[in-house]
Amino acid sequence: MTDEIGEAKLDGLRVALVLATSAGGVGRHVRSVAAGLAARGARVAVCGPPSTEERFGFGAAGARFAAVDIADRPRPVHDVRAVARLRALLRDADVVHAHGLRAGGLTVAACARVAPGPLRFAQEGPPVVVTLHNAVIAGGRTAAVYGALERVVAKGAAMVLGVSPDLEERMRALGARSVGHALVPAPAPRTPPGPEARPLLRAELGVEERPLIVVVARLAEQKGLPTLLDAAAGWARRTPPPLVAIAGAGPLEDGLRARIEAEGLPVRLLGQRSDVPALLAAADVAVVPSVWEGQPLIVQEILRAGRPLVATRVGGIPGMVGGADGGRAEAAILVPPGDAAALERAVSRVLDDPALAVRLGAAAAQRATSLPTEDDAVDQLAGIYTRLAGARQVL
Repeated sequence: MTDEIGEAKLDGLRVALVLATSAGGVGRHVRSVAAGLAARGARVAVCGPPSTEERFGFGAAGARFAAVDIADRPRPVHDVRAVARLRALLRDADVVHAHGLRAGGLTVAACARVAPGPLRFAQEGPPVVVTLHNAVIAGGRTAAVYGALERVVAKGAAMVLGVSPDLEERMRALGARSVGHALVPAPAPRTPPGPEARPLLRAELGVEERPLIVVVARLAEQKGLPTLLDAAAGWARRTPPPLVAIAGAGPLEDGLRARIEAEGLPVRLLGQRSDVPALLAAADVAVVPSVWEGQPLIVQEILRAGRPLVATRVGGIPGMVGGADGGRAEAAILVPPGDAAALERAVSRVLDDPALAVRLGAAAAQRATSLPTEDDAVDQLAGIYTRLAGARQVL
């Protein structure tokens, strides 16, 4: 019944989705949303850097793509051009949804005019929804720039969605008109790995009877990989030492590789992998050591795989594993970010206690049954879009 109502309301609704440079979760989420909206009859346009269309294929998902140069870092001259380009592209939309702080700030600037008073906006173009996918963890001048963008989004967006409670509270504190919780589900695997995946992957990695710790992450500062290597130095003293397999690519690759080789750590960088479900099936424990996360797709994938999980208590992770409000998590062991000793101990607990590993894996699989689906996310957005578009028509 919900789908039928959603399809009727979205028939012909002009929705524009805006994103900046993306190599992972944000782009996949926007593609999922674009496909779901188009399937319900909306006329969907996606505005973003050409590289995002090449990587995610929004056109193949039923959306029209328009190139806009929105980088993931401030570039004043390019940003002014991007605002002008967005203003021209978005003027006929019924509602605009920007993903990420950079895309959100530029989109608000394109769709509203500054009114008299301290940072006040008057509606001029279509209503803007902004989903904040990441916290600002930079310092110095960069933090000041992003702080200004946060205020622009809070004051100018018709609605702000946050992927974690801390982002939602931040927007409320800055005076946002309407704040909600974003749903960012991981796509369901097309073909779950069969029983042969575990022995095949373990043979490929040469672990035999050694424990296998799997990490899937972009090799970037946010992911807490230096702390992981600190913990790996402790795991190296175990008999036999586990292998830490890290799947992913990113700017820290050379530095991480140099440290692994210099210290003789039992860590292997696997590069970008297309077989993450099989890697998880082969793992004895999965680790997410991030400094901050919202609703990471990899945590959802780990839960669906029913694997024991050790993760940091940051952002939206506790709510995903049943450990919100500081309580004990049901489906993971949570540790403080940046605490290598706590991370080392937690993983060792799982490796030393098979019954604990089984309990965590079963709790993860059970928790996965309550995760939001891609249809749930489109349902939520359909309601927001139709309400905002209807309010605009009344005005």
